[in-house]
Amino acid sequence: MTDYRHIIDLAKEVAPPDDGILTRTLFNDEHLKAVLFGFGAGQELSEHTASMPAILHFIKGESTLSLGEDSVEAQEGTWIHMPPNLKHSVQTKTPTLMLLLLLKR
Repeated sequence: MTDYRHIIDLAKEVAPPDDGILTRTLFNDEHLKAVLFGFGAGQELSEHTASMPAILHFIKGESTLSLGEDSVEAQEGTWIHMPPNLKHSVQTKTPTLMLLLLLKR
């Protein structure tokens, strides 16, 4: 039997709260950690780094991100790959749903 995780609609896994940030770990093994974030409008994930490569996939909403020295916009469908130790932050404009994939070495 093959061990797998099947999610038919990520948008239904976490509802962005009216105020605050919700997280739900969808998968975690020695190679990958997948975390779904639900952000209320106007929420901020302050500047930080990750020690491993990461992918951000925006499923719903609009946000402004800092990536190193750059400021970029994100909306439904935005996909970002970040190398290890890149300073980054997220500021939401609307309720936002974002999938974070941490690529373990």
